[in-house]
Amino acid sequence: MLIVQKYGGTSVGSVERIKAVAQRIAKTASDRSIVVVVSAMGKTTDTLVKLANEISSNSCRREMDMLLSTGEQVTIALMSMALQELGVPAISLTGAQVGIVTEAQHSRARILHIQTERIEEHLQLGEVVVVAGFQGISQTPHQEITTLGRGGSDTSAVALAAALQAERCEIYTDVPGILTTDPRIVPEAQLMSEITCDEMLELASLGAKVLHPRAVEIARNYGIPLVVLSSWSDAPGTRVVSAIPKRPALQDLELTKPVDAIEYDTNQAGISMLRVPDRPGVAAKLFSSIALQKIDVDLIIQSIHESNTNDIAFTVRKDALKQVAAVADAILPALGKNYYPSLGEPEVKTEERPIAKVSLVGAGMIGRPRVAAKMFETLAAAGINMVMISTSEVKVSCVVDAEDCEKAINSLSLAFDVNVADISMSSADLELGEVPSPVRGVALDINQARLAVRQVPDRPGIAAKIFGLLAQQNISVDMIIQSQRCHSVNGSLTRDVAFTVSQPEGEATYQILANAAAKFGWGEVVLESGIAKVSVVGSGMISHSGIAAQMFEALAVSQINILMIATSEIKISCVVKEEDGVKALQAIHKAFGLSGNGVVKVPA
Repeated sequence: MLIVQKYGGTSVGSVERIKAVAQRIAKTASDRSIVVVVSAMGKTTDTLVKLANEISSNSCRREMDMLLSTGEQVTIALMSMALQELGVPAISLTGAQVGIVTEAQHSRARILHIQTERIEEHLQLGEVVVVAGFQGISQTPHQEITTLGRGGSDTSAVALAAALQAERCEIYTDVPGILTTDPRIVPEAQLMSEITCDEMLELASLGAKVLHPRAVEIARNYGIPLVVLSSWSDAPGTRVVSAIPKRPALQDLELTKPVDAIEYDTNQAGISMLRVPDRPGVAAKLFSSIALQKIDVDLIIQSIHESNTNDIAFTVRKDALKQVAAVADAILPALGKNYYPSLGEPEVKTEERPIAKVSLVGAGMIGRPRVAAKMFETLAAAGINMVMISTSEVKVSCVVDAEDCEKAINSLSLAFDVNVADISMSSADLELGEVPSPVRGVALDINQARLAVRQVPDRPGIAAKIFGLLAQQNISVDMIIQSQRCHSVNGSLTRDVAFTVSQPEGEATYQILANAAAKFGWGEVVLESGIAKVSVVGSGMISHSGIAAQMFEALAVSQINILMIATSEIKISCVVKEEDGVKALQAIHKAFGLSGNGVVKVPA
């Protein structure tokens, strides 16, 4: 019986903590084989980065990998010594010695395969194998040292568990498991006994730092039982569960394909509320009224405001369109008069032509900005215009004319070489035996900047051009919103496109697009850095109407205005002002009854 344990930097941040972890490992090693993966001690990596910056402001990535890989080597040697001092046979091995073979991409390499022979030899000798996480060796003649990027130790641990066919992988951290939100913001956050891999992927991608998305992706693909536990207690922690895996080959262990599947849904109808007041409570009023009719809403998009008005577009089942349109018409007077002569009065508009939703799905697209750009380029090459765009970290969805659906999925399946699934009439099969709440967790990301490109031509290929330019500079885009309101500029129809990127990349993104706008004749480019993104995640949301309404009501009661909305099947994200971010998370967490009676304390 073999298990893999991983201990993060906080857990091994001092000699005293290393000794305490060694005691825990020794106890486990008394009746089973064990491989231990460790991170660098405490803030060691930050210290090494600071040293490099004192030498050079633009250090070579190869040399950075050489430098940063030393942090874990210190930890493995000390941990092995601590175990030996307890009478436990142990040996420390670097990523290269273990045989973690990666792509030749310094600072962000992905694991190709693991040569397990040496680990297995030491395990047969009864030794605890202590492995340096976060690092590997390239599959090149010179066998360069590589690092895996942020969360690399998580990725190392789960990949080793897959390669060694371990019973499970245990991730030890400074909190008791996966919590409903960040306990530093909401101390009453509850511990979840289990969570699905898909939910965890969304939460991890949204900034929940307990697990890295790449580690969750490997666990899901190879069916590795994953448990998140506290380094400071014997609490049972949180199990991360998944459906029965496909168990792909261990060659190219971290999937080279960023997209797992293409999904399409032809049971969709579109409706928009145009030029509604840009103030708290409007979205809450609309979706609360729809929820009273027990109607499920799929995609929801709120674009950037214009002259103190907003457009809210969303999709519902075809058979619910007339009923929803009537509800939307009925609430227009309650929103108040908001007349702008140059723009027109508020109105409800239904999509006249039949539509379909086409989506790319895959955890591998995280951190790979070319995926969305390639999707848009593929649709443009097929002459397909996108009516709506909505994205999450693991899904990109486009609404197209229904007559273009077959051509779209054929083009995309050829471009990405993956299977296609019709989800038009399917319902979610939850992976959890019992879901206590349709919303499982709430996340806040304050490291976001919002950009908008005004007045881009409404024709195939424009989104591909915008996001292709950013992908060339390796800039990852998060939420993407395409406005529903068209404008006539010099006789041509135009739309606005808005999206978010990480805050550090905001200025660079602005410069790229401002130059492009001048070259191609687009409208102005707008950058806003003072924003936050708050999201709710839960597999049970699919079978519960009114979740969006409840979220929007919580924000309205707190007088928080929504700047953007984007959704996927198991996630709803809202952009708000940065100063409202913490208040928004606390209000939403409370609204869904996720707080417990106890208080979670995070060690300093």
